[in-house]
Amino acid sequence: MDRTTLDARTELRLEQALEKIRAVAATGNLSTGFREESLIRAVNQGAHFVGCDAGSTDSGPYYLGSGSPRGPRQAVKRNLTLILRETLRAGIPAIVGTAGHAGGRPHLQWTVEIVRELARENDWHFKLAAIDSEIDPAILGAAFRNGAIKPLFPAPVFDEQVISEAQRFVAMMGIEPLQGALAGGAQIIIAGRCSDVAIYAALPVMRGIPKHVAFHAGKILECGAASVAQRLYPDCMAAELDSEGFTVEPPNPELRCTPQSVAAHTLYENADPYTLVEPGGSLDTTAARYHAVSDRAVRVEGGRFVPAQKYTVRIEGASLAGYRSIVIAGIRDPLVLKQLGSFLTTLRATIERKIVDNLATPTGSYTLNFRVYGRDGTMGALESDLKIEGHEIGLIIDVVASSQTLASDILPLVWHTGLHHPIPEYQGLVSNFAFPFSPPGIDVGPVYRFCCNHVWEIDNPCEPFHTSWEEL
Repeated sequence: MDRTTLDARTELRLEQALEKIRAVAATGNLSTGFREESLIRAVNQGAHFVGCDAGSTDSGPYYLGSGSPRGPRQAVKRNLTLILRETLRAGIPAIVGTAGHAGGRPHLQWTVEIVRELARENDWHFKLAAIDSEIDPAILGAAFRNGAIKPLFPAPVFDEQVISEAQRFVAMMGIEPLQGALAGGAQIIIAGRCSDVAIYAALPVMRGIPKHVAFHAGKILECGAASVAQRLYPDCMAAELDSEGFTVEPPNPELRCTPQSVAAHTLYENADPYTLVEPGGSLDTTAARYHAVSDRAVRVEGGRFVPAQKYTVRIEGASLAGYRSIVIAGIRDPLVLKQLGSFLTTLRATIERKIVDNLATPTGSYTLNFRVYGRDGTMGALESDLKIEGHEIGLIIDVVASSQTLASDILPLVWHTGLHHPIPEYQGLVSNFAFPFSPPGIDVGPVYRFCCNHVWEIDNPCEPFHTSWEEL
């Protein structure tokens, strides 16, 4: 592909004063895939850019803490192959946010290496921008001492000790770092931790689309085809934005949007059903209107953007909590089920005594949890209905200790004690648990916890982020 021609086409797309912007979301998560024909159709319909979110905190703190990506490398490479091929062919930018699922430095580097590999294998030549969102602990500590770190609700204790002990912190970028990369001529942008909405709002706002339109469209696009009436599989989504609103329509003819499905996605993952908080302001959808313009497309208007008094970026951090071993068991004995609460209470006391006697390990050096599926395994302490109505339950016993060796040593004492723990109705040795696997115990590995739920007040929206450039 001729580099001069590609640069000219990209520059033309970005610099023209467009009354409408056509945005395409490849899928809801880079690793989950999409139909190749859907992306081709969406780009051929006149896309001005393709975006793709690659991560989330939905999967918990493990990926941020460990530095490991979530998606299979081969799946990510396949999806990036299609995105790069189609955007380079069309001369439009591609924007990937929250690289590697958590958006830390190792996740960014992992994704960028795949992009380099694709460029070599396909003889593709383009300008790549990689935006690092990982925060140096010293910088975060200085911001904390200056009073620039503010808690959200609920927030754990956060201080300089927490900062020094954490495995990794990232800041969630808004539209401005992405706009800086676009202004610098980037054709492919791989970003660290990034607002999902910012991926799709950055270029439209840059080209004059009002923020209330761009941010609302970004919210609908963030999960790809998730805003259709029935998402049969992950796939692409497209939206056409103008000064008054946007129209969303899936490029796959098998899928369709309805006013209900699009409105429902506005509420998705929001604490407030009408307010979407982003760096720099919030989207108020109280007066938003959703109406069908065809049997597959929905027009959205009426949002309002409310600028924030102070620009903030959300901080995410993960720290090591310990190492986990688990055992999975089933209980079907009706007499045990009838008294399961007291059974587990007395079992815990017996286990704790055995651990002290046999391992000389004090109770406070580990945690022991019983997760009862069929009673409160999903909701835990929030469950309001603790009745067991079925004929069996599933039990996961979860041990977290300061080392994997200690967790592994504790676990056999736990499951063997539970296997033969007595109840008043029986005499002699009984077996209470049915184990689906041999050995019953499974070493899970390191466990992480989110160690902050805070925002960082900054004067420059690009301050926490560093962009590196490559000519591939």
